[in-house]
Amino acid sequence: MAKTNYSYQKRGREIEKQKKQEEKRQKKLNKKKEEEEEAKVSSPQLGDSESSSE
Repeated sequence: MAKTNYSYQKRGREIEKQKKQEEKRQKKLNKKKEEEEEAKVSSPQLGDSESSSE
């Protein structure tokens, strides 16, 4: 019977962890970008309404 190659299995788990971490990082970046875009869109509107009321 063949001996199990544990280092191969370990490497596979490490690769999966790296992929998962990268996906999390991308999600965070996308979320941050969306929040910044929303802030940019809402900020000029607030600035215009404040200046017209003065």
